[in-house]
Amino acid sequence: MRPEDIRPAANISVPPRQASVQVSDRPSGSQAAAELVRSQIDSIYANDPHHSAPVTTEPPSAPAANPVAPIAVASNPATPVIQPGPGAVAPENISATTSSSSPYERTHDEQQHTTNANAWSNYHSAWQSYYQQYYERYYVGKVHEVKQSLESEANVAPSEPETVSSNEAMYDLREKLRLEINERAKKVRKSRHFVPVLAGAVVMIVFVLLQFNRNVIAAMNAYVTPSSLDPSSLIIDQNAAGLVSADPRLIIPSIGVDVPIVWDAIASNEDSLNAAMDKGVAWFNIKGANAKPGEMGNFALSGHSSNDWLDQGDYKFIFARLEQMKEGDAIYVNYNSVRYTYTVTNTQVVKPTDVSALRVGTDKPRLTLITCTPLGTALNRLLVFADQVSPDPTSATAHTDTTTTDSATQMPSNSPTFLERLFGAR
Repeated sequence: MRPEDIRPAANISVPPRQASVQVSDRPSGSQAAAELVRSQIDSIYANDPHHSAPVTTEPPSAPAANPVAPIAVASNPATPVIQPGPGAVAPENISATTSSSSPYERTHDEQQHTTNANAWSNYHSAWQSYYQQYYERYYVGKVHEVKQSLESEANVAPSEPETVSSNEAMYDLREKLRLEINERAKKVRKSRHFVPVLAGAVVMIVFVLLQFNRNVIAAMNAYVTPSSLDPSSLIIDQNAAGLVSADPRLIIPSIGVDVPIVWDAIASNEDSLNAAMDKGVAWFNIKGANAKPGEMGNFALSGHSSNDWLDQGDYKFIFARLEQMKEGDAIYVNYNSVRYTYTVTNTQVVKPTDVSALRVGTDKPRLTLITCTPLGTALNRLLVFADQVSPDPTSATAHTDTTTTDSATQMPSNSPTFLERLFGAR
């Protein structure tokens, strides 16, 4: 936009040229341009209320020797049309001004070179407005171009993400965990508290293993480890008495027990009983419970339910599942090539010193199994009572053996624990 576009149209009066200027000395194009600029300045002063309207006079009757092409002003003052040509006649709305009060003479003094301040202020304001609007449009256009560029980039379809298989994802996860663990481990190893803490942890683990290993191993034998007994040996034929071995053995099919019987243990000697139980189950021959198979009275056998892993013997956990026995279960004893069959009648938990619980009379042949309970401890004793059913219990003979012990005050026990061995207490 140009400054003249915002001004209303006005009649333009061209001031006369000064006498000192020779019109014929300039080309027609330069003269037309000068007249155009002069006309625009006159239009500014024409709208200025502080100045009076220009005074016009009639044009001279005869043209000059080299007439200048008149200026034809269109309806839009911003687009003047120059019509050059010799002998052209000026339009009627433009007249030469000969009065000294013309706008040009009122605003421009050739001698003092001064101008009217208000007029020139309006003139420069018009040009400032023009440049302001020009650059405003320029920058608005640039902003519009950037906006369109961003919108075009946003409309571009995003590329499909790279697919990762489950194996690759798991591998990446493991690598991240491994790296993080390694970094944490390096920090811990560099810590000055690491060695004492590690030493304390190792000591604690060793102590727990030494003190309580029998509890863990007994539980594993009782509830996890399957029986190592051949299943065919658990099938007992009641009519195969002539095929029974002469070796004394205790067989309990329901808990997978097949163990030899040791007869030479001294009931009042704890070390003797433990040595016998390392080889099998020990005969606990106290008065009132010193019968043997086929005799009237109580036949008592003792075995370990748990023991320390450092102890010797292959039968340290032979009675670990004895607490699972219930009424009606069958127990077999091979003695002198005869198989004796017993049926469980009841169970009982007593204190280790309650040896009187084994003296149940001599009216019929009976069997009592003894072990420690709970597993891994020697706090109490579990007694499993069973009556003989085969051979005929009425054919049992009276007990005649006199090798009994009256001084036994406690039933057989597990070996001492780590703390008991360390401090000498039971």
